[in-house]
Amino acid sequence: MALTKEKKQNIVKELEEKIEKQKSIIFMDFSGTKVKKLALLRKALKEAKNELRVAKKTLTDIALKNKKIDVETKKLTGEMGLVFGYEDELSPAKMVNQFLKTNSNVKILGGYIENKFYGAEDVVRFAELPGKEQLLASLLGSMSAPVSNFVGVLSGNLRKLVFVLSQIKK
Repeated sequence: MALTKEKKQNIVKELEEKIEKQKSIIFMDFSGTKVKKLALLRKALKEAKNELRVAKKTLTDIALKNKKIDVETKKLTGEMGLVFGYEDELSPAKMVNQFLKTNSNVKILGGYIENKFYGAEDVVRFAELPGKEQLLASLLGSMSAPVSNFVGVLSGNLRKLVFVLSQIKK
């Protein structure tokens, strides 16, 4: 059933609102994927404060142009879904990449992250990066290693001194 002009305008308006709030958009091709599996992806995305939205490419192009985002979705192939990330820039890419591993029909087409469009390979690379917390923990460990090693060296000298004094006492 064809969409009326009013419905199309409402869809464009809704997309513009989502684009306004987003931190990232992942474009994915979901053709050939079962509805139940897409429903599971939607639920997982919603729990992580992300959202999957399916819209026609022409309506998506209009909404993107109205928000001055230069991405031509007509060049992207297949049935297109937009995954909006509202909390974290990389969370949607990670979730779609994880979903892609169990569903061979799904493909990442690209992503709009930090006001720049990235191709599919770049988005997959971003998705495979460790999480923000893991990177911060690694950085903290690297920064504290010299101090803890220094403390270990100093305590080693004290241990040796105590050992020597105990040997002299005997």
